[in-house]
Amino acid sequence: MTKDRLLQGRYRLLDVIGRGGMGEVWRARDESLGRQVAVKCLKPRGPRQEPGFLTVLRERFRREARAAGGLQHRGITVVHDFGEDEGTLFLVMELLSGRNLSQLMDDNGRRPLPVPDVIDIAEQVAAALAYTHAQAIVHRDLKPANIVRTLDGTVKICDFGIARLGHDIGFTARLTGTGVAMGSPDYMSPEQIGADTVDDRSDLYSLGCVLYEIATGAPPFGSGDAWAVLVGHRDTAPEPPRTHRPELPEPYERIILDLLAKDPDDRPQDADELGKRLADARQDASGTAPLPGDAGAVARRQPSWTRGMTLGSPAHPVRRPPADPATAVLTDTWTGDTDRREEVSPAAGIPRPVLPDDDPDALTARLEAGLALGGRGRHFEAHQICVAVLAGRERLLGPDHPDTLACRHHLAFGLADLGRLEDSYAMAHEVARARARVLGPRHPDTLVTRYEHAHVMGRLGQWEEALRTYREVAAARAEVFGPAHTDTLAAHYETGITLGRMGRSAEALAVYRDVVAARTRAWGADHPETLRARHGLGVNLGRLGRWEEALAEARAVAAGRGRVLGADHPDTLVSRREIAVALGWLGRWAEALGDYRQVADARERVLGPGHLDALASRTDEAQCLEQLGRTDEATALYRRVAALRQERAARR
Repeated sequence: MTKDRLLQGRYRLLDVIGRGGMGEVWRARDESLGRQVAVKCLKPRGPRQEPGFLTVLRERFRREARAAGGLQHRGITVVHDFGEDEGTLFLVMELLSGRNLSQLMDDNGRRPLPVPDVIDIAEQVAAALAYTHAQAIVHRDLKPANIVRTLDGTVKICDFGIARLGHDIGFTARLTGTGVAMGSPDYMSPEQIGADTVDDRSDLYSLGCVLYEIATGAPPFGSGDAWAVLVGHRDTAPEPPRTHRPELPEPYERIILDLLAKDPDDRPQDADELGKRLADARQDASGTAPLPGDAGAVARRQPSWTRGMTLGSPAHPVRRPPADPATAVLTDTWTGDTDRREEVSPAAGIPRPVLPDDDPDALTARLEAGLALGGRGRHFEAHQICVAVLAGRERLLGPDHPDTLACRHHLAFGLADLGRLEDSYAMAHEVARARARVLGPRHPDTLVTRYEHAHVMGRLGQWEEALRTYREVAAARAEVFGPAHTDTLAAHYETGITLGRMGRSAEALAVYRDVVAARTRAWGADHPETLRARHGLGVNLGRLGRWEEALAEARAVAAGRGRVLGADHPDTLVSRREIAVALGWLGRWAEALGDYRQVADARERVLGPGHLDALASRTDEAQCLEQLGRTDEATALYRRVAALRQERAARR
């Protein structure tokens, strides 16, 4: 799938927001209704593409999609539409703003969630399952990644019916030759493992695994070895959750253990019964002390997952492969946002000066440590530090002191790093207004907040508002700093990006030409930021169908980046790929293949064959081979990519 592709003349793909074994999820725009949606694209791969198989698969997909589309419950992700476009099956769903439970656990350093949140999630998922089971629909792949908590605290289950298509589409891994599907081994019921009859109670077992993990920090059989995990589900009694989390109330421990019973007859017999037991447990707790981790009414002003998410340690050590330092640096460069974020040099350790908490210097040191953590990708820890520093500065300096507002600025955009875009948007708006009131509307700090605020608007799809803000910031910076100042040109550059995202490429071209000219005068033709603007210029030439000009621009930028940054620098490789794209649009596929292959070789050499960017490049190469009629080579390459993706998924 490619950006800007229009599915069935209606759904325009904007950017990838998730990838998995069965396909990709894109943020898209419904051109008919003018709303943003999520589009899950599923494409059969591998040897099983004979017409008879594909006919059965399409019918199966339609049946499952209709069933999922008929579900109407606040705890179920809404399916708006489904269809097929050039061999790609797709589902159109509501676009959720929030984090799935796996991401929340990662944000919290794989530590357990607060007990009140565990209880709230259990109650909401039980209600959603009661509804779906009443419609005779079993999920079969309930896991933290399929349960999303939105910004307003609503919990939603995703992917009903889709998991059952996995094997048919050709992505379901096999554990052994016995026919046991791997699926998600940490959350599989014993009857799934034994290929027995699966009913509603299998989903309840999987929910028990999920609740055990978010309550203790690790799944009930978290040894890390897939076969040992499956044997644990089948033969081993889980350790009681209170062994690892003593503050978990005993009635909830009993519920979780009953959900994890090996025999389905020993579990709650349906989700309604589970819901009643959860309600009884809450009623019992309401007459005693507050639930552990409940910080009270003040904390409830924030979304519930901001409350005390550092309780306890994981029940089982979570073993993750150590990152290759070279790869980590390159990955940060590759996916980073150098035009929108100041670089933070990684340190071997974060300094923690021992100063009293009511000392302004101590608060500044803590804030700097938090910003360094954020620069190293440890966003949740950075967020916690920023919250504590903000409280201290408000107490010592007052809410409108410039240092307090600076901390609120960092906190607002740290929320965006955590994926909490709506919260980030609201806080950034407040900070911009406060800085304008205290410092003035044209103060550099006010303009920085507005500039960052516009970036969040774009991530939320509010492009008109973002465009207006970038233009206002650019005009104000031109008055304050001058038209050729770095910050002024950065705002103009973002204006060009935004116009391009809105499909207004002719206007974007004019903006990019001005930025290129200004940066060339100020810094020279080979400065990385000049080349960055020229890259944007070439992209928009392509969007306008001016492919000969786009090709010439891409070649010039690639050559410049190669001289300045090196042949294997991520930016250089991005430009090399643009050359291949332009050649493909011009029908020069044999030439394009050479560039696609060189980019894939370089990414594989630098990042490793299993890195997502290397896999994407190999997919580009395979698609080019298909265009050249070299289908055997393309099929072999697709199989290699699929195998590497499965290996990557198994390691996570």
